[in-house]
Amino acid sequence: VMIFRLHQDVDEVSSSVRTSVKGVTFTDNRIWDTAEYTIPMQASLNLMSATNSFFVTTNIIKTENQLKQSCPEYPFTKAICSSDNDCKNGSADILSNGIQTGRCVVYNATFKTCEVNAWCPVQYTENPPEPAVLRSSEDFTVLIKNNIKFPKFNYTTLNIPTIFNNSCTYNKTIFPLCPIFRLGDIIQEAKQKFSEMSIKGGIIAIEIKWDCNLDSWFYDCSPKYGFHRLDDNKIMPGFHFRYAKYYKLPQGEEQRTLYKVYGIRFDVIVFGTGRKFNIIELIKNIGSMISYFGLVASGIEVAICVVSYSNYSKSAFCKICNKKKYETVLNPRQVMYVSYVDEPHVTLIKKPLKTSLQHAQGSIVESHPVKFCDAGSCCTSESNECCDNEESEPMRTTESNKNDDNGEYELRQPLRQGASSPDCPKWCCCGKCQPTPKYHEQLCCRRKKGQCITTSHWFQQLVLSTHTLKKVLLYKDPFLDLTDGNITNQMRHLAYRQYIHWRFGSFDLEDRAIIPSCCRWKIKDTYRK
Repeated sequence: VMIFRLHQDVDEVSSSVRTSVKGVTFTDNRIWDTAEYTIPMQASLNLMSATNSFFVTTNIIKTENQLKQSCPEYPFTKAICSSDNDCKNGSADILSNGIQTGRCVVYNATFKTCEVNAWCPVQYTENPPEPAVLRSSEDFTVLIKNNIKFPKFNYTTLNIPTIFNNSCTYNKTIFPLCPIFRLGDIIQEAKQKFSEMSIKGGIIAIEIKWDCNLDSWFYDCSPKYGFHRLDDNKIMPGFHFRYAKYYKLPQGEEQRTLYKVYGIRFDVIVFGTGRKFNIIELIKNIGSMISYFGLVASGIEVAICVVSYSNYSKSAFCKICNKKKYETVLNPRQVMYVSYVDEPHVTLIKKPLKTSLQHAQGSIVESHPVKFCDAGSCCTSESNECCDNEESEPMRTTESNKNDDNGEYELRQPLRQGASSPDCPKWCCCGKCQPTPKYHEQLCCRRKKGQCITTSHWFQQLVLSTHTLKKVLLYKDPFLDLTDGNITNQMRHLAYRQYIHWRFGSFDLEDRAIIPSCCRWKIKDTYRK
């Protein structure tokens, strides 16, 4: 924001220019001063803004003592003749100096031309003298006074320094702010040669650039000057015009002196901006910059889309971008979590089932749920606090299980794997699952062949133990009547939840976690409806 000055309001410069040319020279037995070689009125005829230009004469063709009479025309192509038949009375060519009389007369020993009624004698040459008559004007100087104003900020200044040395001359390195310029230096800065340009003249631009920072803490407002040539120095170069000075002879006849002057017109071009802090501009531009960030993001997104449809569409980069950008939201019925006793992770099944859940392909859950890691966890987080010193004791051994009610399974001997059922389905790996036509119920506790989880001690203690389940129920409701006829249904549902918390680590997955067929039927057989 600060680098591009987006925190500032902007105003265009308004200016006025005054020039003063100084210098005097002596040539052709004549003194030329400012009144002779500067012609301000010519600027008004050739430039829309006369006050921003000045003209300095560098070369001249003078035709003296002209009177209104008949004389031979200057010998240009259409004026040359051999007889009166070549001249038409009353006609005038665009290049002619007067009106033809219809006579063909001698101009000099070489040419005959048509006679004209004009100011005679006519100008004798069309080519300017070389070297230039006023070539010494290279050493003339010009003082440029430039007053500027920024109306929006009500600020005015001028190009003359506060401490001004009248004897200084502009130099880009030594005196860059001096408003007095040597004409030869101006032409040199424009990469031209004064000796060549002074012959036919030309047009030079003097540029004054104002780039002002009007904030008090970073104030900077000084002009920078630049120079370059405006007319083409290859195609019809130069700048010239004619004017005349008139006199009255003693007899009352009018006489004049015709001047064709060549010179350099200097156009002073002022431009620039002023800047000042504005809180509204700052807020507006910050908002615009923020919107550009959105466009950048959109541009990157379009680029990624183009890449994705190119030959590199299968690249890992595109896959990562799509994975980070899009998240597929599935129907909850199509999202299932399964846990195998012979695998350390939980598997997520997202695809609609076209085969048994046991054979469905899924993805590993990245953050593994926290499962029970020791016997002292005592079933669930909900029942941990109920197993305090007064009521609970270390996990019961085979000796203490004798005192449990008749529903408690004996744990004196390590549980053995029972024989596999002859009707065991093909998708079962533990031999304890029951056949079912529903794909989402066709799930075993194992991924590979092996012992069923229902035969483990921890399944008996954490899931099926009547003692454990009753403690959890009493933890939730201390006044629960354990002799109620509906207590079996509550213990069965709690056993399902115990299994989910044990194998999946959270009750949050209760609606999406799938209990294996062998475990589900074991719980149903233990706590029948």
